[in-house]
Amino acid sequence: MSRPALVRYAGLAGSLSLAVAAWLGGASSPWRPTMTPGTIFAGRDGVVLPLAWLVGTVLLIGAWWAGRRHVPSARWAYVTAGLWVVPLLPFLPLGSYDIYSYACQGWQQAAGLNPYAGGVDLLGCPWADAVAPTWTDAPAPYGPVFLLLAAAAAKTGSLAATVVLLRLIAVLGVVLIAVCLPALARRAGVPVKRAVWLALACPLVPIHLVSGAHNDAVMVGFLVAGLALAVTQRPLLAGLLFGLAIGVKATAVVVVPFALLMVFPVKRRVAEMLGAVVVTLGVVSLVSGRGLGWITGLTGSGVSVQWTSPPTAVGMTIGLFGVDAVPVTRVIGIVVLAVTLVVLWWRARLRDPLVYASYALAATVVLAPVFHPWYAVWALIPLAATVRRETLWLIIPPAVAAALCLPDGYNLALAVKSQGAIAMTALLCYLGYLGIKRHETKNPDPVAAGAAHPGDQLPRRDP
Repeated sequence: MSRPALVRYAGLAGSLSLAVAAWLGGASSPWRPTMTPGTIFAGRDGVVLPLAWLVGTVLLIGAWWAGRRHVPSARWAYVTAGLWVVPLLPFLPLGSYDIYSYACQGWQQAAGLNPYAGGVDLLGCPWADAVAPTWTDAPAPYGPVFLLLAAAAAKTGSLAATVVLLRLIAVLGVVLIAVCLPALARRAGVPVKRAVWLALACPLVPIHLVSGAHNDAVMVGFLVAGLALAVTQRPLLAGLLFGLAIGVKATAVVVVPFALLMVFPVKRRVAEMLGAVVVTLGVVSLVSGRGLGWITGLTGSGVSVQWTSPPTAVGMTIGLFGVDAVPVTRVIGIVVLAVTLVVLWWRARLRDPLVYASYALAATVVLAPVFHPWYAVWALIPLAATVRRETLWLIIPPAVAAALCLPDGYNLALAVKSQGAIAMTALLCYLGYLGIKRHETKNPDPVAAGAAHPGDQLPRRDP
């Protein structure tokens, strides 16, 4: 069997194994006590379920990793990525109960209630027993675009039908990514086959974007489409899509300043794109009937405290010494992110804004107060289409993130909170040290190097 065929069918075997895990122990309605390492060792979950999850995850990640240098063509990459998705479509969601929160927020919107005013414990929902306890009192943190999409799905009146439609919406988001990704890759001079493989065959796509039906698929789909239109100088349509992306998740706004550089210096195009973003957001806010209430809903998204967010990890590490530093380090992380985005934008003026837009999304993922595994796709997908050299820093984080969630949503990071926080803090210190050493190597001190040391020069003689 050829290497590409081995990669394809190993990944397919992994996907089939994960389908078994989803069937036996995916996120179900009503919510039930979550599978954890403790329940596995206690034997509560049997043998087949944890083994199916472990084997499937290892095979899928391993096939993606091994196949990155053996992609015969873009078509082969598309077909392989599609094959890996199919087995997961008929079964329960993997890795998260979020789809049931989406369903309830959509039901509230369709019923004329305000999902930004409270959670299912306050506003109610016929499927409230399926929502994870962590989020029962949380208002919707998503924009009006996604509320409208979720409401359309929830109008069926059936939880099963709503879940199917929400998954279909997520699949359409992935399809939009697949259609628009080649335009970005060609623009950046990246082989299309490699970009497609890294972005779409990544295990995060079948596990979290498709099976888990996370709305990040829709947001990233709109973003990639908007960037593809921006690089081809279609500012109105690009602005429309950016507005829709922000209307799903506000995170997408970080791309807009870089997209404006893509149509600069034609001021008319800049005005068209910016105007389209603002008008789109205004229209969907009015159509949803919620106005700008969705902005206040963002405040509840930081309830999760996990070391997978570097700023949060630093605060958790300091907290081991008895100081509650997480709120402070999170604020520092936001400040550093704001400065980083400004620096990246400034550099993008004289370089390729498309590449720097990808870096901006990566910085947002790294410095945000909260990190969930599926957030990694925000950066991975545009970076896959713009980074010309294959680098381990692009591959390793998504591979690790894909293995973090057990079938019904337990995050393995919770099992090593203190250890993970210390390890993440140590990693940040090490990366900072490497950055300082690299800067010193590029910019050596001429005095320290002896170039202008007075002791190395002969005294001048007066004429």
